[in-house]
Amino acid sequence: MYKSRIAGVGHYVPDNVVTNQDLEKLMDTSNEWIIERTGIEERRFVKPGSDDTPSTMGTKAARVAMERAGVTPDEIDFIVFATLSPDYYFPGPGVLVQEQLGIKEIGALDVRNQCSGFIYALSVADQFIKTGMYKNILVIGSELHSGGLDMTTRGRNVSVIFGDGAGAVVLQATENENSGILSTHLHSEGKHAEELALIGPNTGKWVPEIIEANDAEDISYYPYMNGNFVFKHAVTRFQEVIHEALQTNNKAATDIKLLVPHQANLRISQYIQKKMALSNDQVYNNIMRYGNTTAASIPIAMSEAWEEGKIKEGDLICLAAFGSGFTWASALLYW
Repeated sequence: MYKSRIAGVGHYVPDNVVTNQDLEKLMDTSNEWIIERTGIEERRFVKPGSDDTPSTMGTKAARVAMERAGVTPDEIDFIVFATLSPDYYFPGPGVLVQEQLGIKEIGALDVRNQCSGFIYALSVADQFIKTGMYKNILVIGSELHSGGLDMTTRGRNVSVIFGDGAGAVVLQATENENSGILSTHLHSEGKHAEELALIGPNTGKWVPEIIEANDAEDISYYPYMNGNFVFKHAVTRFQEVIHEALQTNNKAATDIKLLVPHQANLRISQYIQKKMALSNDQVYNNIMRYGNTTAASIPIAMSEAWEEGKIKEGDLICLAAFGSGFTWASALLYW
């Protein structure tokens, strides 16, 4: 049976930097308030009129990952694209990436698991490679949040958190026992679905109904987050799913070379680090620069960590995420 390894990683973020001071001009907030609660100092937003979309950003990240993996478009035989912000309601962005990269008519699958979407996508790709069905799979996480945020004081608790960007990996078949994904672990708890959600438009409330109602107080088409509730669940589930991955593979926290958590909130990452007695060198955070990029956050962070020399061949890497759904997930792998 084959194993799957990350053969190449890449990322792309828009050039447009939006600082906390920029947000102070749009809403009643402050640099100090945002940093204290989230750790975020700046994020990237796609400029209006830009050519950047979730699929084009994903394609740019994918090109970098493919170059680093040493594979051509003709060698990619499947695409898994994770996002909560597709270019269109349908079709999904996976097929758009296939066209933009000039890849032959391979399969393209879209994953809608929000903050844990990239690990879910990685797990799906891992299964395809283990069975021998595919040899090189492009796994992408890409998000364009900025155009759908309430950039007023009313929406500040959510809008100061999110940013735009994309990350990608080439997952490749290997027979090397000392390389690749050891296990992935996926969970959900749908009873809390509306604690972190974008409710409308939906199949019970289509666009014409929203237009007809013309209700200025109806903000269901903006993201909603019950911040304290989400935080409390996140710190619990993060720890659980990391320990699950370690126990499954008879590893200890001290064996982890680098934990790359979903970049939801720097305070969550710091809490997990303290509870697990991990050193600063064992946890990678870049939310300070990019905000929460949802499905893109883990591959962006992995790409930066690799570029900085913090991830090297043979290192034990742990990925973990928690978010809307609720869903949470982890992956343990040798680089």
